[in-house]
Amino acid sequence: FFCDQGLRVLLGRQCVVPAPTAPCLVAMSKWIEEELEDGLRGMYKIGKILASTTSKWQTVDVMELEPFGKCLMIDGLLQSTEVDEFVYHESLVHPAMLLHPNPKTVYIGGGGEGATAREVLRHKSVEKCVMVDIDGDVVDFCKEHLIENKEAFADPRLELVIDDAKKILEESARTYDVIIMDLDDPLEGGPCYQLYTKEFYEFCKTRLNPGGVLVTQAGQAGIKRHHIVWSAVHSTLRAVFPKVLPYNQAVYSFMDEWGWQLALSDDSLPSKLSVEEVDKRIADRINGELKFLDGESWQGIFSLSKKHRQTLKEETIVMTKGTHRFMHNTGLTVAEKEGAK
Repeated sequence: FFCDQGLRVLLGRQCVVPAPTAPCLVAMSKWIEEELEDGLRGMYKIGKILASTTSKWQTVDVMELEPFGKCLMIDGLLQSTEVDEFVYHESLVHPAMLLHPNPKTVYIGGGGEGATAREVLRHKSVEKCVMVDIDGDVVDFCKEHLIENKEAFADPRLELVIDDAKKILEESARTYDVIIMDLDDPLEGGPCYQLYTKEFYEFCKTRLNPGGVLVTQAGQAGIKRHHIVWSAVHSTLRAVFPKVLPYNQAVYSFMDEWGWQLALSDDSLPSKLSVEEVDKRIADRINGELKFLDGESWQGIFSLSKKHRQTLKEETIVMTKGTHRFMHNTGLTVAEKEGAK
């Protein structure tokens, strides 16, 4: 059958598949099929579904997928995986935190699984981290089932607010050293696309302390699809901030390079750090050892291909309340895959 969200489930069949010489009895194993773009799909074998819940807003699963280990899925789409979530979250958080000279107050929009807060709270300078996510059921679910983030949720410096991230930022007069937007992708009809607009970024700028830094995830940034949203977010931020630093990194479970955009409210702040300076800041300012980011890999994520640089140079769109670019709205299939018995 097909459900409203494009989910197909084929259950419990056994069949005989013709072979060159004799029939072959096959059994079923469960696979997830995710549409990555038009004409391209990825399939992942399910090991075990560990837990599931449905909130007012979305359906959430924690499951073991054979290629990735334990995974968090929301509405059937991969959000993070055991094998490489640290690549995404270290890339999102630490460049902004390390470019700020002394980040004490941090605002996280989204980030319900807790991994973004986990990385923020590794910084010794942080006194208060406000994290706002709209879905309390999902936050509670992640607290229970993603044990790697439990310490972050228990940290007294974390202020967790269950509400709309834009609304809370607007209604409070508090200002921050760093704002981190760990949002859903900008999908047509989705809940977050207006948080990638010039109007929103202009308001965020008013909520930054002097010398403040904003960073947002910005979607697919591989050689084929970086021109869709990643470059448009860069152009939009450049219309508001004096300096914007684009960067990207391959994330294995996302089947592409992923992109971020980092905006500096003060263009006198140094935006290029040497290998030695990055390593020194990490050693001095962060508790524990990072798995992905160091001085060498820092140079890599900010070293864009010629194609990427040309796209950014030619990009003209500024996203507003009436002008948007959207990422591909993926479809999902959960199917019983035929395999030889």
